[in-house]
Amino acid sequence: MTTEAIAPPPSTKSQVLRSFDVTDFPALNGLEEEWRFTPLKRLGELVTAVKLTGVAPAIEHGDLPAGVTLSHVDNADAVLTPFDRVSALAYGSADGVTLIEVAPETELAEAVVLRLVGKGGDAAAARTLVKVGAFAKVTIVLEQTGTAVLADNIEVVTADSAQLTFVTVAEWDAGAVQAQHIKLVVGKDARVQHVQVALGGDLVRQSTSVEYTGRGGDAELWGLYFADAGQHFEHRQLVDHTVPDCRSYVGYRGALQGASAKTVWVGDVLIRATATGTDTYEINRNLILTDGAIAHSVPNLEIETGEVAGAGHASATGRFDDEQLFYLMARGIPEGEARKLVVRGFFAELLNKIPVEELRERLGDAVEARLAEYTS
Repeated sequence: MTTEAIAPPPSTKSQVLRSFDVTDFPALNGLEEEWRFTPLKRLGELVTAVKLTGVAPAIEHGDLPAGVTLSHVDNADAVLTPFDRVSALAYGSADGVTLIEVAPETELAEAVVLRLVGKGGDAAAARTLVKVGAFAKVTIVLEQTGTAVLADNIEVVTADSAQLTFVTVAEWDAGAVQAQHIKLVVGKDARVQHVQVALGGDLVRQSTSVEYTGRGGDAELWGLYFADAGQHFEHRQLVDHTVPDCRSYVGYRGALQGASAKTVWVGDVLIRATATGTDTYEINRNLILTDGAIAHSVPNLEIETGEVAGAGHASATGRFDDEQLFYLMARGIPEGEARKLVVRGFFAELLNKIPVEELRERLGDAVEARLAEYTS
C-alpha cells in the first residue's frame, strides 16, 4: 500500500501557491492559516464554486475628465496572479475586464468618482484594471453600495513617477458578501496612497498586495473599518519588497460594537534579500466599544537582508478610554457626545487622508450615526 506525500505548508509568503486555475487550489476547510479567522459558510459559493455565473454590478460614473477613459474589454493581461481559491475564481469567472486608464502627465484637481452598485442576484465575479501613466497625478474613488455576493480582483498599475490616491469604500447593504483582492504595482519613483474604508455588508474580506518595479517606489496603505453587531470585516496586506530603496507604510484602525461584531487584520511585510535600503512600518489599532465584539490583529515581518533603512510593526487593541470620557464629561459634554468625539478623534487621521471633502464628511457622519445606536 502506498500513500501520497502531502506537501508541507509554505514557510514564507514567497512560497505561497499561485495559479490562474481555481482547481489547483484545494477545497477550504477553515483550518488553513489564511482562512482560520474567516466564517467560510457565510462566503457560500465564493469558496465552493469552480465557476460563478451571476452578473456582476457595473461601474457607474458621470462625465470623465480629459485624460481619463473607462471601457469594458474582453480580456487583459493579468497583473494579479491569484494566490488563493477566491482570487482564482474571480479571474476565471469574470465576464471581461473594466479598464480605467489615466494618460501620462495628466494632472487632475478633482477626484474621479466611480460607483459600483450591487443589485442582488446570483454570486458573481469581476475584474477591474487601473493604469496610471507616467508623471500623472490623480485621485480615484470607488464607492461600493447596494447588495451583491461578489468575488472581485482590482489590479492597479502606476507607471514611473506617477502619483495615485486610490480610495475604496465598502458601504454595502446589510446582506452583501464580498471577497476582494487588490494588487498595487508601484513604478520607479511612483507614489501610491490607498485608503480603504469598510462600513457596510454582512461579510467583507479584502486582501491588498503591493509590488515594486523600480527604485524610489512609495506605498501607503490606510484603512478604516467600523464593525457593528454580526458584521465580519477582514483586511489582509502583503507588501513584497523586492527592489532596493523603496518605502511602505501600513496604518489601519478599526472600531467594533455589538454582539458578534468581528474584525481581522493581518499585515504581512516581506523584505527580500535584494531589497536593501527598504523603509517600512505597519500598525493596527482597534477600539472595542461594547462587550461581545472580537478583534484579531496579526502583524508579520519577514526580513531577508540586514541592510534596511527601517522596519517595524505595532498592534494595539483596547476598550474605550474611560479617562478621556471622564475628562470631556467633567467639562459639561454629555456622555453620548463625548463618546462621539473620542471615536471621531480615533479615526481623524485616516479620514483626513481622503482628499474629497464631501466624502470625508459623509463618512465621518456615518461613523457618528452608527455610534449613536449604542449611546442614545
